[in-house]
Amino acid sequence: MSTLQLSLAIIGGLVLALIVAYNAWMTRRNAPKRARPEDADRERGAEPMLRQEPGFDAGLATGMPLSPQELRSLDRGREPSVAHVVDPTEALQMPVPVFSVERRPGLDPLIDVIATLQPEHVVSGDAALAAMPPTRRAGSKPFAIEGLNEATQQWETPLPGQRYQSFQAGVQLANRMGALNEIEFSEFVMKAQAFADAINAAPDFPDMLQEVARARELDEFASDHDAQLAFLLRARQAAWSPGYVQQHASRLGFVAGAMPGRLVIPARTQGLPPLLTLSYDTQAALADDLDQSAIRDVTLSLDVPQVYRTERPFERLREVAVALCQGMDGVLCDQNGHPLPAMAMDPIAGDLELLYDQLDGRELSAGSVLARRLFS
Repeated sequence: MSTLQLSLAIIGGLVLALIVAYNAWMTRRNAPKRARPEDADRERGAEPMLRQEPGFDAGLATGMPLSPQELRSLDRGREPSVAHVVDPTEALQMPVPVFSVERRPGLDPLIDVIATLQPEHVVSGDAALAAMPPTRRAGSKPFAIEGLNEATQQWETPLPGQRYQSFQAGVQLANRMGALNEIEFSEFVMKAQAFADAINAAPDFPDMLQEVARARELDEFASDHDAQLAFLLRARQAAWSPGYVQQHASRLGFVAGAMPGRLVIPARTQGLPPLLTLSYDTQAALADDLDQSAIRDVTLSLDVPQVYRTERPFERLREVAVALCQGMDGVLCDQNGHPLPAMAMDPIAGDLELLYDQLDGRELSAGSVLARRLFS
């Protein structure tokens, strides 16, 4: 072999090696970022125990996921963004008030239609339970029956072994599915009448037209004062693996939610809705090889009326968004994927304070039992 042929062979080998190395580098660069090995085992071991996402209170509205059409924005004309930069560890140090466990909420004339049911004689709890309708809804609205406990003189859901001297039936005036309509009111009357007949009680129903009008007014107020904020965190370059997202989110207080691809910062009181929610593609969360499952964006959201104002959820959202963007090399975007302009969250914060004041003035304070029922 001549010197020229040998040189060409060496050059060709070097070029081939460079091509292989470049392709390997590009593959590694474009592969989803993975969780650090030292944290992976700990996260895999802890995740099953952390799947305890809080839900709505027992006896309230269902807590079914809302469709995108049902989501309302606080200010559709303004694109919010992060207004200041903080150290990622600051999000872990925010004080969150501890709230006592609330009693089960009862019917309230502020958001419920209530009909009195007066039996001729005291009724046992067992008899009342046997007469209960099979479903606790009238159309899309929660329906409930309560009894006045003869011993405690407190209204409660009938219990076995107790005695009740009076009853009341109620249906919620409005929720995020809309206002109570005539058909739902009629279904409420039918259910309450059937229960009254079973326990030999005389029902007293309010006027349908007045209650439907009241429902529309309440629904209009709720529509004007609902705020469900959502932001996209999008990868700048390489995509993220589910483990990578979970690793960074867990450092900020997120735990695994009830559904794949959903992480939450839980409320301090068990059973209350989460403070913040971080969600990503469910298919990516269920992939066979999670290290190769690519996620290019996650959604960070806050359901404002569901969380106590004193927990400062919007401030926490801002700090979490900054920390995640810094830690994962991401950029904060609006729901359409457009990068958000700087210093746009302060006006939103001001609007939220006004919203909180208006909810307080209507006795529907954010995070309260009534607000959680109405905005569900």
